[in-house]
Amino acid sequence: MQMRKRLLNPLLFYSKSLPFSSQNPQLPHQFFFSPITQFISTSSADNLNGLIDPDDPFPMQNNPRVEPVSSQDFAFLRADSVPPSQKKVDAGKFSNDAVLIANAILSDNGEFEDKTQIVLRQFRERINEKLVVEVLNLVKLKPELGVKFFIWAGRQIGYIHTSAVFNSLLDLLESSNNDHVHEKFLLEIRNDDKEVLKKLLNLLIGRYCKNGLWNMALEELGRLKDFGYKPSRATYCALVQVFLQADRLDTAYLVYREMSDAGFHMDGYTLRCYAYSLCRMGQWREALTLIEKEECKPDTAFYTKMISGLCEASLFEEAMDFLNRMRANSCIPNVVTYRVLLCGCLNKRQLGRCKRVLNMMITEGCYPSPSIFNSLVHAYCKSGDYSYAFKLLKKMTKCGCQPGYVVYNILIGGICGNEELPSSDVLELAENAYSEMLAAGVILNKINVSNFARCLCGVGKFEKACNIIHEMMRKGFIPDTSTYSKVIAHLCNASKVEKAFLLFGEMKKNGVVPD
Repeated sequence: MQMRKRLLNPLLFYSKSLPFSSQNPQLPHQFFFSPITQFISTSSADNLNGLIDPDDPFPMQNNPRVEPVSSQDFAFLRADSVPPSQKKVDAGKFSNDAVLIANAILSDNGEFEDKTQIVLRQFRERINEKLVVEVLNLVKLKPELGVKFFIWAGRQIGYIHTSAVFNSLLDLLESSNNDHVHEKFLLEIRNDDKEVLKKLLNLLIGRYCKNGLWNMALEELGRLKDFGYKPSRATYCALVQVFLQADRLDTAYLVYREMSDAGFHMDGYTLRCYAYSLCRMGQWREALTLIEKEECKPDTAFYTKMISGLCEASLFEEAMDFLNRMRANSCIPNVVTYRVLLCGCLNKRQLGRCKRVLNMMITEGCYPSPSIFNSLVHAYCKSGDYSYAFKLLKKMTKCGCQPGYVVYNILIGGICGNEELPSSDVLELAENAYSEMLAAGVILNKINVSNFARCLCGVGKFEKACNIIHEMMRKGFIPDTSTYSKVIAHLCNASKVEKAFLLFGEMKKNGVVPD
């Protein structure tokens, strides 16, 4: 046992001496493993005289079950000895330079002494965004070292920190302090370069805004001002956006007013979001005033966003008026504009307006999508306007959108799926739709097969009810016990027992087991 410990200790000591080991094939393999492989190699010609029993019936040389030992067999030693904090880093995905720099930094206890400076000096000409990001990721568990390296990299001639580098640094700093950046690191960066800290804080605020963390963004805004900096235009825009998303229009206005006083204008996207939020709250006049103040000329996408907000506020007349306003400003409503308006009316069950909008858009060559047509048919069926729902099938064809499985089943299911039997006129619409459906090679689902058959039996069309299953089977429909049972029940209820028996016999003939 003591001898085993003596053998293991040098291996463990060596495995701890390197913070990272690279799996990258470009790294010199001997740089990481040569002492280990020399120590444990069994490829020596030495036959170990005196250590092997000459009377051993299973000598190693002649035993095919005994394989030579390699360094990989001892990999578990290093895996067990590396602290958990270092096991998380997969050095194999990083470049050789990044691993070497990280090893140099971590082996110097974070003091950046002369020894570390000498190692880093040889990488000066190769410092770039990718390399700095990799090193920051490698030393993520040691934020103080990451900051020192970040500062060192920023001093190198020809290199400038990019957004990717700033984001990697923020990842490093936030992970060490529960998503809050410790002030001591910020002070260290400011003491080296005030402009770098300004960029970092502005980016941090934008980062919190992007994640919807407006309260933390406000905290960092206060810290940025405490350091004597002013927010950038991008920071103001990010703050306005996050408050709009949180439905805090009052706070968004305060930020906008401060932004305006600082001489900044909103970018197009932020202004569009602001106008949409105002329209959604019914404040469309304020939105127009804001656009004028920002000296912005809205385009079709801008007006479309405002129309969407007006529809959400149920201001449909105003939304329709915006179409005229668009044309007056040389903006032509496009298919997206009309679809937004149509869906806005549909979502609020403004079915009369839907007809008006649909006619307008088709006249101008803008067509609804198949899914919108499906929703329209469903809405009109639900409202009992089956005649217009059927007309929509014709409009679909006119728009180059061939009715299919979904819309036919919606229409026939809407007509025949109610408890009360439909009127003869309405049932005729279902029959016409069914005929079109057959011609198109489309089938009913099994629920609609049963419901349609029930309605046909209810008006005395027993032959047609029986034929439904046969016709559907020719189109690939496979009826089950439930489908047969329901149709047979409808026939029995109508005293058509003979037809019910015929269908029952056909059911067994087709291999469907009666329940």
